[in-house]
Amino acid sequence: MNSLTATAFQLPRQTSFYKGKVRDVYTINNQYLVMVATDRISAFDVVLPKGIPFKGQMLNQIASKFLDATNDICPSWKIATPDPMVTVGYRCAPFAIEMIVRGYLCGSAWRAYKSGVRQLGGVQLPEGMRENQKFKTPIITPTTKAAQGLHDEDISKEEILRQSLVSPEDYAMLEKYTLALFARGLEIAAQRGLILADTKYEFGKRDNKIYLLDEIHTPDSSRYFYAKNYRQLFEEGLPQKQLSKEFVREWLMDNGFQGKAGQQVPEMTEAIVNSISERYMELYENITGEKFTRAEYGNNVYERIEANINNLLKRLL
Repeated sequence: MNSLTATAFQLPRQTSFYKGKVRDVYTINNQYLVMVATDRISAFDVVLPKGIPFKGQMLNQIASKFLDATNDICPSWKIATPDPMVTVGYRCAPFAIEMIVRGYLCGSAWRAYKSGVRQLGGVQLPEGMRENQKFKTPIITPTTKAAQGLHDEDISKEEILRQSLVSPEDYAMLEKYTLALFARGLEIAAQRGLILADTKYEFGKRDNKIYLLDEIHTPDSSRYFYAKNYRQLFEEGLPQKQLSKEFVREWLMDNGFQGKAGQQVPEMTEAIVNSISERYMELYENITGEKFTRAEYGNNVYERIEANINNLLKRLL
């Protein structure tokens, strides 16, 4: 066993279970969430057929570290990380949108721009921009938070307010938090010789207070460039070396897959799986400045995770 792609725990006072694209989420006593970051990997809203060794541990530990590093800006749902693959926190009512913030024109935004789109999430984009070009100031391009199996859709601030998805007062706070969190992410990335090009944040409410949810500044939710070579590569019109999941999307697109009906996921060979795992480790060590220590799987990984969760729940319940 070299990856963990599914769990099926029966936890104390468990009231519901939700299987996300990457995380298995257990609701406890309608009060807490136990999020197990599995090794599943998704792209184009499709879960790929093979897990990526240590991916769950890396995502969980990066998110945990940055939730702590931004808690002075916005309170987070996190209570504790009892296992390398698990975070436990407060259950919040999530907002029906995701806040996407972009410092550079890249990824899906560039693909849309290249096709002629000049308005993204209600933001008007100038003519003549090039791939990976920096915006004068970061832009927020929200999306809907789609149900499982459906695609998120771009949506403007005006439409969010018109549909009453978020109140004007709450949306103003979401914008404030989003830009402040992104500024902190840029600062931390710069200390590591990286550029945080874009990312997304999810928020929710508990006791009428806004909390930052889920993951933050991970390679699944963010895109990083190397600062050292950014200018030269941009001026020469060459691709940036990215520390993000974009390389997985590019591999899929090169092999004829974009999540559309009738398309088949290309074969995920052992070499491909291992190369993805190594890229995640590269991101982990670069963005955290720490050596990645593998929590070996072995035959008792389920028992280890379950025991660690139960030990924490005993203190909470």
